[in-house]
Amino acid sequence: MKRAAAEALAAIVGDDLAADCVIPGPFDPRVAPAVAAAVAEAAKTEGLADG
Repeated sequence: MKRAAAEALAAIVGDDLAADCVIPGPFDPRVAPAVAAAVAEAAKTEGLADG
């Protein structure tokens, strides 16, 4: 689930990757939904959540 969260963060940066933009800021409105969805999917895949 940690890896899923990290990959979701990396996907948000995408083409904006630069020395000063390695991960999005914590207040970026795309962060919470992307991480939540990725972690939920990982939990389902690992059999740790219903769905």
